Amino acid sequence: MKGLASLSLALLAAVCLAQAGCGRGVESGKSGEELFLTHCSGCHPDGGNVKYPRKSLDRMTLAANGITTPAGIVAKMRRPGPGMKTFDRQTISDADARKVAEYILATFR
Repeated sequence: MKGLASLSLALLAAVCLAQAGCGRGVESGKSGEELFLTHCSGCHPDGGNVKYPRKSLDRMTLAANGITTPAGIVAKMRRPGPGMKTFDRQTISDADARKVAEYILATFR
């Protein structure tokens, strides 16, 4: 009986991990704008930058810093420079991070 209970618990844990994306973050179903407002707008209101004004999110500034694609923005989210919070996969999934990046490129010209 103990063996069956242990097996049941192990199976339940495996199912929970699988549904949670194994710690990789699960897509929220929110739009890029909603995700930006939740995760980014506190430091980047209207695409600006409250800490480093010369590093805003407009295309020209991003390009001047070597960021021209959604992948470049996601990379910066994952490994930011000084003063920016790290947005790892547990905080925001790859799919949601890409939505944020696409929103930034489409919105802050």
